[in-house]
Amino acid sequence: MIGLTLAIIGGFVVVLGFLVVLIAFLAQRNVAKVAQNTIVELNLETNLMEQAPSDALSQFQNRGGTTLLDIVLALEKASLDPKVKGLIVRVGSSPLMPAHAQEIRDAILAFRKSKKFAIAYAEDFDGENSGLTSYYLASACDEIWLQPNSDFGVAGMRFQVPFIRGAFDKLGIAPRYEGRKEFKNAINTYLEKEFTPAHREAEQRLLDSSFSVMAQGVAQGRKLTTEAARQALSEGPYPGDRALALHLIDGLAYRDEVYEKAKVRAGKNAKLLWLGAYDSRTDDLHTDGKRIALIYGSGDIVSGRSGFDPMNGTESMGSDTVSAAFRKAVDDKDVKAIIFRVDSPGGSVVASETIWREVLRARQAKKPVIVSMSALAASGGYYVAMGADRIIAQPGTITGSIGVFTGKMYTRALWEKLGVSFDAVQTGPNAGMYDGYSDFTPEQWAVVRGSLDRIYSNFTRKVAEGRKLPLARVEEIARGRVWSGEDALARGLVDELGGFPAAIQAAKKLAHIPEKEDIELRIYPPAKGRMEALLALLNGEGEDSSDPRDEAMLSLLRSVQPMTRMMHRLGLTQRRQGWLRMPPVGVE
Repeated sequence: MIGLTLAIIGGFVVVLGFLVVLIAFLAQRNVAKVAQNTIVELNLETNLMEQAPSDALSQFQNRGGTTLLDIVLALEKASLDPKVKGLIVRVGSSPLMPAHAQEIRDAILAFRKSKKFAIAYAEDFDGENSGLTSYYLASACDEIWLQPNSDFGVAGMRFQVPFIRGAFDKLGIAPRYEGRKEFKNAINTYLEKEFTPAHREAEQRLLDSSFSVMAQGVAQGRKLTTEAARQALSEGPYPGDRALALHLIDGLAYRDEVYEKAKVRAGKNAKLLWLGAYDSRTDDLHTDGKRIALIYGSGDIVSGRSGFDPMNGTESMGSDTVSAAFRKAVDDKDVKAIIFRVDSPGGSVVASETIWREVLRARQAKKPVIVSMSALAASGGYYVAMGADRIIAQPGTITGSIGVFTGKMYTRALWEKLGVSFDAVQTGPNAGMYDGYSDFTPEQWAVVRGSLDRIYSNFTRKVAEGRKLPLARVEEIARGRVWSGEDALARGLVDELGGFPAAIQAAKKLAHIPEKEDIELRIYPPAKGRMEALLALLNGEGEDSSDPRDEAMLSLLRSVQPMTRMMHRLGLTQRRQGWLRMPPVGVE
């Protein structure tokens, strides 16, 4: 017994010692000082995230990444810090969505207003759209340097869309989809072999709008005429010396040479510090004052909880998760306004409706809701946003797509080629309506089309009500068509162009908080600790999860379930099962 007692005491001492060391380590992060004449360094050739992951698996998969908000707030801090003299931005061919580039570009321009220098360095600007987007971001800096013997690979913009109807025809798969209306082009990949006239018109306009915004930004940053910038960005690629002659860059130099030049500009004993390290060594912004809630809605919109799929690196916006976040923010008497950050191509109609309702309830509770659109807020992504008090988008945000589609893949011919057949019993003529082995009957097509018409009518009516537009005007700009943020502003679908800072200012204004007064920006619901999140997940709780990746570990198991279900349907297991199901209607 004495030995057992001593073992317990010894174990307790070990655990206590570990906790003391851990607390000391965490505390040490903020003890490290920022040196005089510091140059902060931002590496944009790493993974860029909308939200910070909390579970171990997604953290590992996104290691080295940073969030847009972290970058924006850290640059704002650095602009106010007299110890920070300048910024170096590593750019190149990393894939950046136009709206993300604009968010960071705006933050760099704001940083430069504090009379501090910003230098962009690239080993190359290669690739198609990624090279242009990275260069557009770099043009916010007062100097751009390119590694010698590298090409300036920018050569305009190009959108390419795959069409797989021909492959389906060869396989014996017949897509049975229909949308509302002619610009609802998400299904064209399955139905067509090339652009329809409406599809081409929408894609070309989106491309032209994005390119125009980037050319104007480059012209301003490089002190060129807009026409000269458009021409230079369209006629590449160029050798480095030709890009220098066109004033697209400031020089050709290696990394060590550029960094040495930066240190000379910063002053005696200048030190380099990663922006993330600088952020961790300094006090956070927006931690004291009247509270503004920040709720994230990222990824495909689905019913249930938000999640992160480690197999393909995508996240989902769960209606339960986002709705619970809104309810917590509404119930918190200290919350004066809500910023809803949307980055979604759409998804389930039902889940979108659920989230739209929570936005409306927040407004009814006198909590102003400001939507901040990220790279995507289209179709279902616009549905969840349209009821907000104010909508803010970047010029390059892809939004609109006010429309709906549904359907199925008719796969009977494929199964017959494989020698597989199915039989079923049912109690009604439409019980197997969405089964891929049977085609739609005329009566079932009537049901499908009636559902599409009803959902489309409901969507456009709510847009008209939320945006205070005549229904006839909404019909003109809806029809399933995507718009850039810039074009959406001109058509009344959004209220303002900007990013996080604009959303914060709008929230303060609607909450009657003085412009110069600081606020507390808090993510809702607050992030759970690792053990708390795991216990909630195991207990089937967590509908109020603050991070869309809480179920990452379980999703690994779920990824094999479709294959298991197919084995059951083919009779390869002893289990027998009937099917009573109808897929959700897609809005994407």
